Amino acid sequence: MRPPLDIKICGVTTPADAVMAARAGATAVGVNLWPASKRFAGPAARDIVAAIPRGVLKIGIFVNAAPGDVARAVADLGLDRAQLHGDEAAADFAALDQTNLIRALRIRDAASFDEQAAWSGALRLYDAFVDGFGGGGQLAPWALVARLGARPFWLAGGLTPDNVATALAATMPDGVDVSSGVEAAPGRKDPARVAAFVAAARAAAQTLGYSPAP
Repeated sequence: MRPPLDIKICGVTTPADAVMAARAGATAVGVNLWPASKRFAGPAARDIVAAIPRGVLKIGIFVNAAPGDVARAVADLGLDRAQLHGDEAAADFAALDQTNLIRALRIRDAASFDEQAAWSGALRLYDAFVDGFGGGGQLAPWALVARLGARPFWLAGGLTPDNVATALAATMPDGVDVSSGVEAAPGRKDPARVAAFVAAARAAAQTLGYSPAP
């Protein structure tokens, strides 16, 4: 039997949404720390992270931030993991413990997987290739991910309550990551869609032989 499926609700911008996502069954909550993002947490980041219940992964999303800045933010905010979602090079992060990193790879073609071996210690996250480093609601190429993805990995890119079961069956990821697919507006999560997403993912995972969530 496969390990339990991780479910990450990303781009959370309020403490209330962080609590709501956790209560719905999310195992991870993502807080965007990239100032150019429309889901940038800004000064609220500290309160959002503090609101995430114990046992739910606290993940900060960074885009092309310096390694030292990433390390300081992780320590200062009490993050469990840093998700690198830009054009970061593995060599620049060699001094950091890669097991605390999530490396997002924007997949367009087979060549998009070329750098994944350099991040062998990090959890890989496969996302769609869009302008703006994610959050565009576009589907990742599932067939390529299933064929060339390195495990363990999480799947992102255009996931919704309506397609997450199909995505799981197509790629068998170790986790799924959703942002725009459960929103009422950018950065504002819709509780009904969050609950529907978690329920659909859990039901599909059970059918596909994942272990039950703890």
